[in-house]
Amino acid sequence: MKLVIGANGFLGSHVVRRLVADGEQVRVLTRATSNTRAIDEIPAGDGRIERVTGDLFDRASLVAAMRGVDDVFHCAVDTRAWLIDPAPLFRANVDGLRNVLDAAAGADLRSFVFASTIGTIGHHDRTVDETDEFNWGDVATDYIRSRVAAENVALRYAREGRVPVRAMCVANTYGPYDWKPTNHGVFVKGPALGGFPFRTRGMATESVAVDDAALAMTLAAARGRSGERYIVSERFLDLGELIETAAVAAGRRPPRPVLPRPVMYAIGAGGSALAKVTGTPQILNIDTVRLMHFMSPMSHAKAETELDWHPRPVLDAVAEGARFWVERRDRRRAERV
Repeated sequence: MKLVIGANGFLGSHVVRRLVADGEQVRVLTRATSNTRAIDEIPAGDGRIERVTGDLFDRASLVAAMRGVDDVFHCAVDTRAWLIDPAPLFRANVDGLRNVLDAAAGADLRSFVFASTIGTIGHHDRTVDETDEFNWGDVATDYIRSRVAAENVALRYAREGRVPVRAMCVANTYGPYDWKPTNHGVFVKGPALGGFPFRTRGMATESVAVDDAALAMTLAAARGRSGERYIVSERFLDLGELIETAAVAAGRRPPRPVLPRPVMYAIGAGGSALAKVTGTPQILNIDTVRLMHFMSPMSHAKAETELDWHPRPVLDAVAEGARFWVERRDRRRAERV
């Protein structure tokens, strides 16, 4: 039995899809108030999905969910990088994770696969890898700080021999079924539906197809080593290229205006100022603009070598994500007729 925590999220739902397609028996833990659309539409395949209700702060529900489980996939993350008050980020990403790890320490697990982020990798003027420790806390957002703290907690449990953690440093994920969409998924949805006004220049970060990220998670359960980090990314992708690919895949012209990095920072500064005046968080602010380009190019050679993981071109997944939004729009239009 496999347990997926955070199965209603973008990555978590694709982990469930991968496991079900492999014929695994999957238990998913969601809150009573969770929107479960991402897993409601998963074909049954040869596997089976068992749903249980619980919460990261309900110890009894966590212990019960882990009974009879071999592998846990922890994908529950608060990704609201734009929040003015960082307390919810640390509560969910650090305190909630610690509760899950405490429950896992009492279970007989083969693996605990933790969905971390490339944001925990160090920044240098070269290609970096898992040996590069985080070193940019002076400019990191509260969101990144919460993810670094979470990864440190998870790896400490591994070092102490309490939980067999594999930390997966996952890049920006792209592909279909991004129902929300994710923070970076807006750069696919907008161009695909014609609601995005510009492209960018000088903004790039590591990216990966979401189904490849899910595959890396499942491979880590079987082949990964406890206490190790694995970079899960296909390539360093320019945001302007991503926007253009999404538009073209949807049969649209890419937006004409191309905004260079200084203009993006000016827009981000405006968002930060507006948030300060109104007290309302703005998705585009100085911190979120910095996250669009600050991190270094990364090597995923370790995942290739140790996990036998070989990702496909991420732009293929971007195109699939764009077509998903077009198909969803057309389906809704047809339903209204």
